[in-house]
Amino acid sequence: MKKNLEKFKEEYNNLQRRLSQLSELSLTINNKKSENKTISLNKKNYGELSKQFSFLQSVIDQINKKEKIEKSIKENEELLKTEEDKEFQKLAEEEISKLKQEKEKIEKEIERIIEENESDKSSTDAVIVEIRAGVGGEEASLFAKELFEMYQKFCQKKDWHIKILSSHSTDLGGIKEISFEIKGKGCEDLKYESGVHRVQRIPETEKLGRVHTSTVSVAVLEKPKEKEIEIRPQDLRIDTYRASGPGGQYVNRRDSAVRITHIPTGIQVASQSARTQIANRENAMSLLEAKLFQIKKEEEEKKIEASRKGQIGKAMRAEKIRTYNFPQDRITDHRIKKSWKHINEILEGNLDELIEEVKKHNI
Repeated sequence: MKKNLEKFKEEYNNLQRRLSQLSELSLTINNKKSENKTISLNKKNYGELSKQFSFLQSVIDQINKKEKIEKSIKENEELLKTEEDKEFQKLAEEEISKLKQEKEKIEKEIERIIEENESDKSSTDAVIVEIRAGVGGEEASLFAKELFEMYQKFCQKKDWHIKILSSHSTDLGGIKEISFEIKGKGCEDLKYESGVHRVQRIPETEKLGRVHTSTVSVAVLEKPKEKEIEIRPQDLRIDTYRASGPGGQYVNRRDSAVRITHIPTGIQVASQSARTQIANRENAMSLLEAKLFQIKKEEEEKKIEASRKGQIGKAMRAEKIRTYNFPQDRITDHRIKKSWKHINEILEGNLDELIEEVKKHNI
């Protein structure tokens, strides 16, 4: 943890070169007329390196922020030495104080990232959550965003780590679909959130005051542990393409987005939320592994006819589990036929009671 930050930069640059070399070795062009590149991925060689690269990238991002702030502090301190205007000196001192507080926060964040990486993650629970807007057009997309923010706040309260794997937004700020990984003790209880969430409210664009009904689906997939699922490199087709949408200076500079097709099942996953092709590839592989693991579990349960009544997270995903009625300020869970008031408070991430009540019924 006390590792010199300069060594992180050196390791990051070395690893970046190594991963680039591995990509170039396996890069082939499927169709000369197509701009997409098809890559044969050796998961065994790539997995651990990609994880380490993502960790180092997080550290480097924080180091760069820290160095930028240190430069600003130095510039302000130099001004203090030469500036005689009292008012200007006061402003410079205030700026230095503010910058030092920001620097301290960044240093703590660097420590947190390093400690998290060094801790043993093999025993940590992990799930992948997928939220998709359903019936209701833009109103459904806006509610999908609210649900994501609700889970995000819930994770913060639980001190769970959340990582966005894939996301597609709408022009008006909603979310068409988003996939994210959650790590933390007890996060598997989020499986009780799987199903269709229905919202009833008056949209801001509704001029006649009519209540609209929209739906959002939530799927919670268990993330397989090492060796719980095997994916053969020859069963994968990996296409890279130019990222689109929000992303500032990092978007459309190069082919950083990744789409993976699992040829035997036809399952496709994609990621463009990260700034590098390497990180997006890791995100997409995490999604694919979870989906294939879910299929494997469902097949096993069918064989032994052991699926529980009303189980969530399987074919029952299409079942309506909860309604958020804004005009009546009421949330109803249809599985246990129980309602709660104060929707806005629950949307702030206060989900413990709802999840525990469903859990008690052994659904």
